[in-house]
Amino acid sequence: MTPNKKPDLKLWLPTTKKEMEIRGWDYVDVIIFSGDAYVDHPSFGAAVIGRTLEAEGLRVAIVPQPNWRDDLRDFKKLGKPRLFFGVSAGAMDSMVNHYTANKRLRSDDAYTPDGKAGMRPDYPTIVYSNILKDIYPDTPIIIGGIEASMRRLAHYDYWQDSFRKSIIIDSKADILVYGMGEKPIIKIAQELSRGKDVSELKDIPQTAVLCNVNDVKSDEKNITLHSFDVCLKDKRKEAENFKIIDEESNRVTDITLWQKYSDCAVKVNPPFAPMTEEEIDASFDLPYTRLPHPKYTGKSLSAYEMIKFSVNLHRGCFGGCAFCAIAAHQGKQIASRSERSILEEVKKLTLMPDFKGYLSDLGGPSANMYKMEGKNKEMCRKCKRPSCLHPKMCKNLKCDHSHLIELYKKVDNIKGIKKSFIGSGIRYDMLMYRYDDENMNIAAKRYTEEVIRNHVSGRLKVAPEHTSEKVLNIMRKPSFSMFGEFRKVFDKTNLKYGLNQQLIPYFISSHPGCSLVDMAELAVITKDLNFRLEQVQDFTPTPMTLSTEIFYTGINPYTGEEVYTAKNRNDKLAQREFFFWYKPENKNNIRTMLKRIGREDLANKLLGTKKIKEKRQ
Repeated sequence: MTPNKKPDLKLWLPTTKKEMEIRGWDYVDVIIFSGDAYVDHPSFGAAVIGRTLEAEGLRVAIVPQPNWRDDLRDFKKLGKPRLFFGVSAGAMDSMVNHYTANKRLRSDDAYTPDGKAGMRPDYPTIVYSNILKDIYPDTPIIIGGIEASMRRLAHYDYWQDSFRKSIIIDSKADILVYGMGEKPIIKIAQELSRGKDVSELKDIPQTAVLCNVNDVKSDEKNITLHSFDVCLKDKRKEAENFKIIDEESNRVTDITLWQKYSDCAVKVNPPFAPMTEEEIDASFDLPYTRLPHPKYTGKSLSAYEMIKFSVNLHRGCFGGCAFCAIAAHQGKQIASRSERSILEEVKKLTLMPDFKGYLSDLGGPSANMYKMEGKNKEMCRKCKRPSCLHPKMCKNLKCDHSHLIELYKKVDNIKGIKKSFIGSGIRYDMLMYRYDDENMNIAAKRYTEEVIRNHVSGRLKVAPEHTSEKVLNIMRKPSFSMFGEFRKVFDKTNLKYGLNQQLIPYFISSHPGCSLVDMAELAVITKDLNFRLEQVQDFTPTPMTLSTEIFYTGINPYTGEEVYTAKNRNDKLAQREFFFWYKPENKNNIRTMLKRIGREDLANKLLGTKKIKEKRQ
């Protein structure tokens, strides 16, 4: 960021004592500590919570990426807030941010200026909170963000290969906010402003708190999970817990979850109702500068550059993919912004000095779920299904793509817009499915053609994830045959309009249920389709997903069946090699592996029949 003139620091939330003085402040109500650099943009959680509290009339400051290694001056420089400290690890789980799927330390950090690594600790939520509790023992600490949200109950931690307690215990925080935090953080601030002690705030929706073991309730509105100690000894009990947690996370519930530890209990209160259009608009309409703080002038922030000219249309996802935590964090119900709010944001983007006329993304967790909902809302409130799309499409789901078609046209008609792209993943199964309502079939067909013709930046990314029906079923993903159907439509549309675009499929190796043979067959199938795979990844177990639960327990919580998973580094790397069968350095190893398990037929299909040189006599 290189502005032409000196920026007005009052446009950002203050990060230093000097910036507080510029505003004429001698105190703040809330101080937020974040593992990310401060970018004043609705895609960055610290900015969202900060602006939300500011809109409530509170004085809010942000301390981005504090130094936890020195004399802790960053934790002391703004003093003690009037109400509370807020703590977030950042927009990503810190361990995913720091380590690859094979636990190798990454060399860069997309959320740090110039990608510099090492600017946050492992588990910042725990580290920051413990420091603050030591320095200011009487000041409430509220933790939130993806790292805290997904660790609100006992969970498996892949990086330490251990079963851990709720993060609210290890962090010594007073309250944990899970999910999207605007509504609970407003309620907490209101209660503390009225003079209540943080110890009295045990019932705020969408929060987790520590209680006395004797406080645990057991009735139709309260579920007591197996205790931490029981789950530590018996993985099947942990699998049983997960099924309950997953089902309750996927519906509009009024159930309180309890989990006992040796000397306390964690209480997880039911969530707030999904945000209304007015509520989500209010969050996105806050006065963000949409820019990194001026302290980063002359430095690059790759996470910001990725979303700089993108617009988020909605929150939530009803896809329910087993390896994804979006529904557990954002919710299964879709909370969509109004056209008015979206179009106003696009107009603001066109006024940015370095905007060239191209929107990188009009999307969301899944690009084509905007304004989709259940026909019968009461059925949705009670439904425990983790996915509306798997194992088959819910008949109550209204998959109407017409709203998106009209929105794309209105965006493209805004002065200054040359092209708008869809960079978020598209659920092609929702486009290929045949609905009972013919109007939805027509809209899906029109949407598919509209996207391929007008909104692809040369390459359209989709995520079939695997070719094996067995693995796809565990993943809660559609049959690979549906990808084949979509590919035909993609190629036909390209031919129709004289386009030369690529379809880029994403795949995952080492997912629970996936064997070496499954990966070999994936390689053979994609080779026959003329794909040389690029967008690939090893499965990374992250807290509070079904796939991670299977990885840890070896049990599918929904069926009780035992499931094989590649766990050690060599087995995971062996599966990954099949993505890159075409590289000379991998061929001999692949042939040896397949020969060892008696599948030379797959080696021959993939690599060709090995020629044996005869010795001349």
